[in-house]
Amino acid sequence: MTRKRIAASTSASTSAKKSKRQAEASILKSEKGSITRSPSVSENGLAQEAVLASEEEIASLENEVEEYVLANGAGISEAGQRTIPARKCTKHNVEDDAAESRYIGQPIDNDEARRRWPHRYQGKSKGKKNVSCTATKGNDESEEIIQAKCHYLQAEVDCRVVYNLQDDAHVNAEEGKDNYICRILEFFEAVDGTPYFTAQWFYRARDTVIQSCCNLIDDKRVFLSEVKDDNPLDCLVEKLKIVHLPLNVDMYSKKVAIPDCHYYYDMMYLLPYSSFVSLPPPDNMGAGSESDSTISSEADVAGTVGGVEIFQVEKHKKSEMLLLDLYSGCGAMSTGLCLGANSSGVNVVTKWAVDLNPYACKSLKLNHPETEVRNESAEDFLSLLKEWEKLCASFSLIGCGDSQQQHLDPTSIEGDQGDDDDEASDDVEDDEVFEVEEVLAICYGDPNEIKKPGLYLKIRWKGYGPEEDTWEPADDLGDCRERIKEFVTNGFRLKTLPLPGTVDVVCGGPPCQGISGFNRFRNKENPLEDPKNKQLAVFMDIVDFLKPRLVLMENVVDIVKFAGGFLGRYALGRLVGLNYQARLGMMAAGAYGLPQFRMRMFMWGARPSEKLPQYPLPTHNVVVRGVIPTEFESNTVGYEEGHKMELEKELLLGDAISDLPPVDNDEARDEIPYEGEPKTEFQHFIRLRKDGKSVNEFDFALYLV
Repeated sequence: MTRKRIAASTSASTSAKKSKRQAEASILKSEKGSITRSPSVSENGLAQEAVLASEEEIASLENEVEEYVLANGAGISEAGQRTIPARKCTKHNVEDDAAESRYIGQPIDNDEARRRWPHRYQGKSKGKKNVSCTATKGNDESEEIIQAKCHYLQAEVDCRVVYNLQDDAHVNAEEGKDNYICRILEFFEAVDGTPYFTAQWFYRARDTVIQSCCNLIDDKRVFLSEVKDDNPLDCLVEKLKIVHLPLNVDMYSKKVAIPDCHYYYDMMYLLPYSSFVSLPPPDNMGAGSESDSTISSEADVAGTVGGVEIFQVEKHKKSEMLLLDLYSGCGAMSTGLCLGANSSGVNVVTKWAVDLNPYACKSLKLNHPETEVRNESAEDFLSLLKEWEKLCASFSLIGCGDSQQQHLDPTSIEGDQGDDDDEASDDVEDDEVFEVEEVLAICYGDPNEIKKPGLYLKIRWKGYGPEEDTWEPADDLGDCRERIKEFVTNGFRLKTLPLPGTVDVVCGGPPCQGISGFNRFRNKENPLEDPKNKQLAVFMDIVDFLKPRLVLMENVVDIVKFAGGFLGRYALGRLVGLNYQARLGMMAAGAYGLPQFRMRMFMWGARPSEKLPQYPLPTHNVVVRGVIPTEFESNTVGYEEGHKMELEKELLLGDAISDLPPVDNDEARDEIPYEGEPKTEFQHFIRLRKDGKSVNEFDFALYLV
């Protein structure tokens, strides 16, 4: 009988059962009972056993392999974990055995191997060829673990490349796709003789939730993951040099380090809440280390969500944290944020608020007199901040970097003001001279509505009253340097406007008209070209300029529904591109004790030195799944499946307003007193005064708007 050397296959999946089943199917005994084995790689990317077989056996075996590949495939598993196909390899003769991959050197001492990788040896003592046990991997999925015969420190692939433990490498991907990127954690021979390596995977930006917005991230930048799995040794393609850089490294240092490597990484990507978190400093970094940014101390742990530990908010050492509220409206998103923070012992103060609606600004100022409320567009506010920085630099209030151009001539600031005034008087030919008494305010825009946007100062003229105040272009006030200096110096002292590095928190919800489902004219092809979506980019531009310690952005769920979630990916990509830690979560107001559902997206950002905040877990029994796209369902804030938690009953409309007095159609009163006591705990809470005391039924009025 003619014998031919063929390639029989076992699965490259991390499932030990599949691997064992395919290995057993591939071992065909000859008539003499002998078996010849030589590890190899098939065209379908599966680990192989080389055997001697008849032509009939060959045909039968090839059919089995084809059926298995069609049934199982390769690529991305349902759990979001990579299953790596092996490199394409043609059949070869016995003489090609020298070209096979192999381990180098003696196996690691058995006791040492058991100490370092105990999960690989749990069933070996029972004498089974391939014993499986259960463990929790980086993606929090229970996986069967392939049992090992022995471990090695080195391996050689294709007789040309030697790999060591902790080396970084390219791993062969499907045809037409870029090779995967991994770190080698183990070399081991399974109990059935199959050679494996364990990979810890790196993600490119396009492999993360950022996807279509990966252009916001440097092509050489990758993200370490917690996902680890086992793969046939022949899947390795080439060694790589991947540099671990500190997340807050300056751009000059990055440019120096990047040319000497294939890739660099400074963050870890975690699947729960699509989180990008900072890593420990490179010198203290170990393979698979978790981020210090999400871990404080054991006493701080409050629970787990999606495999990520939840921690209590760390009380800040500063006396107060200054907050900027963008698109604030009349209530300000920061109102609830500050209340929640203050109840946890963190003193957050809304120092600045910006909104385009004048009535909203008046209402906000009435309720928050301590806040600097600005009635202007966010883009004009950003332009103003840039001009304000130049003014502060020109008066030596802050350092003046190369990128800061002085708005006023610094050489003339400290000059003799009296002489300048005399010269100005001589040049004036008009009968009346207007003298600046005081600079009252500053803005960027077109306050005089003359279609000449720019930097303007509001001037009080000497000898004239408030009704004669005017907005004047800053460029026309060169003779009033002392008055301008007084205004800028006083504003700098009082922090009238924020400067880069002086803001602790920026929060806001960019307008959603461009993505809301009620908008029938949404731009699906190019969402960012829609003027209605411009504010999302402006929000991130303000973050880029001010560089706050923390960022919180809120928006409707359509931000991850519309146009394949492009704008949600864009926002997350902008934060990561600005070297912010970031995570994205979906929360329903009803799950936290409000009598309405109101599902919203909340995105956190944190500087590298900060702890990236987690989301509070639900307190009320509201079903929140099924509302958002399947791809983002894992971003829904909730408890782990199977976790039993006694939650409070959900609140309905009656729980909120059943105590309100009836209002007739011809009601003439602007204020109506309560007619009875509160009926629910929510109604008790809503009647509390600002000082926390209960409101008497006779001194509380319902304001009809």
